[in-house]
Amino acid sequence: MDSHTLKPDQNTDDEAHWGLITQLLPECNSALQLKLLGELYSFRTLLDGQQTMVDNALNQQLQRLRQHYRRGDWQSKYNEISRTLTAADARVIPITSGDYPPQLQQIAKPPPLLYLRGSLESLHLPQLAVVGSRRMTKGGENHACSWATYLAANGFTITSGLALGIDGAAHRGALESPNGKTIAVMATGIDKRYPARHVQLAEQIVQRGGALITEFPPGTQPRPAHFPQRNRIISGLSLGVLVVEAAVKSGSLITAKYALEQNREVFAIPGSINNPQSKGCHQLIKQGATLVESVDEIVHELHGPLGALREQVTSPELSEPLPDLSDEEEQLLALMGYDPILIDDICSPWLMDKLSQLLVSLELKGAICNQGGYYQRVR
Repeated sequence: MDSHTLKPDQNTDDEAHWGLITQLLPECNSALQLKLLGELYSFRTLLDGQQTMVDNALNQQLQRLRQHYRRGDWQSKYNEISRTLTAADARVIPITSGDYPPQLQQIAKPPPLLYLRGSLESLHLPQLAVVGSRRMTKGGENHACSWATYLAANGFTITSGLALGIDGAAHRGALESPNGKTIAVMATGIDKRYPARHVQLAEQIVQRGGALITEFPPGTQPRPAHFPQRNRIISGLSLGVLVVEAAVKSGSLITAKYALEQNREVFAIPGSINNPQSKGCHQLIKQGATLVESVDEIVHELHGPLGALREQVTSPELSEPLPDLSDEEEQLLALMGYDPILIDDICSPWLMDKLSQLLVSLELKGAICNQGGYYQRVR
């Protein structure tokens, strides 16, 4: 949608009222709403105005919507949704309001309404999307968390999808920064929490000055089609998208695809050629995404939109230093690469019992991880 055809200076509360009614009228999908708003500029004018459309077919649709509005069949559902929003401490942000994020308004199919719980101001801060696989490796989790912490300390609000895996690690990492904020774009109604394991995380996001947002009306349950649909909002809100880990068929690649279509920067962290969760990142890099080996590369690339904000923060350590290792542990760690490896394939000078003891010790100290019998260095 051409954002220049809208005049987002309407009163938010008034437009939220009319916009919510519009969603409840028959045959009034998002595409039709955006067409009508392109000429009428406000939801109130759409339903309660006298203006007509030049296009005859579009004008007939407009008149039918006004007839449905005057019948008032929407009132009971409207009252029900209003009560739900009040109970959830949520509000509606219509696209015709100045409170609507300008970045999101610029995309091809912006949602006519956003349902928000938390800080409205956070939607207008410079955002970076951090996304990746639900089936993350330990190394991927470390990257998502530590990079999000550093990016948040450098002025970025971290945006992701509240899913298990990389999304959750990115949200938590942002919250580990003293003033870090993060935004979760949901694939459900604003009154729902999915997945259940992230209910507490969602509350922490709101309490720390971030926000939960969705385009889906209250009461909407999670459905497979909703997740790729919400991905365009994750990228649309952001200056760029960082893909930490992704399989070839990962939903994260959908987010990256939207980002490219929206003229956003796409960054990808490379990984082992033997790691299935890195193959999606490698595919993105082949297609032109920026390969990043250091979080500073992202900060440098996008420092312009942050302005003076970046100059006011100091760079934290990306991860805690390793605890003291014995000479044997350091020797074993040097023998291990970052590719997953079975214990039988480790070429070491020790007998199996001793090797097993050293591996357990390194795992307890956070230097390696064991996933399905495969050991991998993570620090």
